[in-house]
Amino acid sequence: MATKSKKSIKILFIADIVGRPGRKTVREILPNLRKKEGIDFVVANGENMTTGNGMTEGTMKEMLDAGVDFFTAGNHVWKKPEFLSELEKKETPVVRPANYPEDSPGDGYRIVKTNFGNILIVSILGREGINAQVESPFKCIDEILEKTKGKYDISLVDFHAEVTSEKVAMGYYLDGRADIVVGTHTHVPTSDARVLPNGTAYISDAGMTGVRDSVLGVKTDIIIRLFTTGIPQKFEQETEGPKVFNSVMVDISADRKVKSIHRFDLEI
Repeated sequence: MATKSKKSIKILFIADIVGRPGRKTVREILPNLRKKEGIDFVVANGENMTTGNGMTEGTMKEMLDAGVDFFTAGNHVWKKPEFLSELEKKETPVVRPANYPEDSPGDGYRIVKTNFGNILIVSILGREGINAQVESPFKCIDEILEKTKGKYDISLVDFHAEVTSEKVAMGYYLDGRADIVVGTHTHVPTSDARVLPNGTAYISDAGMTGVRDSVLGVKTDIIIRLFTTGIPQKFEQETEGPKVFNSVMVDISADRKVKSIHRFDLEI
């Protein structure tokens, strides 16, 4: 375990970055925000960074240059086949959902060394309402916490899930065992950021970073046609209009106790 610093720690989690507009928003906001707020470490969900579906090496490097330190993912991380070989590299700062089969490309969790200690970062996928063949996220996170016991100072879990009840249950399940549990996937920000009774910082969904006037980043008329006709549509990413930067900030004390979690939302 790394030597602990004497200062409190600020960790920023950026909600699902959607396509080019989301990346542009991060580039415009994050560099100054890091300096202004004294942010020590930035994690972002990157599974929609490229054309709204998947990741590439190029978009990953673009966001690293903007100030993101590490990425979590979700069920769309597989959408760009050329990125699968990148996931296999130990130096790639991305974790895919841990509860996919063990032989899936990449790692489901990583312990990241920083100048203020080691951070365990876990990506895990819900099962309710998501069409993916994965094992129980509850069983999987138990196994990860057992394997990594004593090897990290701070832990962050991105629970990429559709159903709110599954997310809330996971928050309480990990209360006192994980420092930060952030929900992602729905792209709709929730207002329930809080420190749970046993000290875990929790929110059901961090939201989205991308075009505000859209349906989860897709052009509204396309999704309206889908729901009104029932006929499958080709999704097109919305690129015009105001952009939102949804995120949460977690403050952790020098003795590694969660002090607070609060939404940090901006618009350009």
